[in-house]
Amino acid sequence: MKSNPVVGVLALQGDVREHLIALAVADATAREVRRPEELAEVDGLVIPGGESTTMSKLASLFGMLEPLREHIAAGLPVYGTCAGLILLADKILDPRSGQETLGGIDMIVRRNAFGRQNESFETTVDVRGIEGDPVEGVFIRAPWVESVGAEVEVLAEHEGHIVAVRQNNALATSFHPELTGDHRVHAMFVEMVRAAS
Repeated sequence: MKSNPVVGVLALQGDVREHLIALAVADATAREVRRPEELAEVDGLVIPGGESTTMSKLASLFGMLEPLREHIAAGLPVYGTCAGLILLADKILDPRSGQETLGGIDMIVRRNAFGRQNESFETTVDVRGIEGDPVEGVFIRAPWVESVGAEVEVLAEHEGHIVAVRQNNALATSFHPELTGDHRVHAMFVEMVRAAS
């Protein structure tokens, strides 16, 4: 078990820097990942928030779609926030034209389910497996999970909608914990990476 696992942040688009900081606070060696050879060097991977359609197109352009799918299918620990949650879904209810997912979590998601940019909000979320106070969640054009398969553990809900899930080595949240200064979700993910390596 590695004390300081190497955790990559998929750096094609989105809030990469905030995740690098949160991972470093959680005692991981954090680095940006843009190419397949960089992906091969990490013990875990964060897929940040951003624009899920743009991210899937850039992943295709950078030759990353298939390597990402292969690594995730092989059990690479992965954590997706917001757009990252959408990319980890096996199915999107309302995909944009040409939008692809990486899969990894047996769930169906709805994009922008909580509303547009101007309807973004911040609220506390009780996340199973995280001790102490609820987690501060920032929801920005956030998706929610419509339904999950039998293997998926629901970790949190907000107003009756699923906003955090885990399946084996894959973790996903609709919200952005990296924007709050509360790094407990990242610490939970780093523990998942340690346990897997």
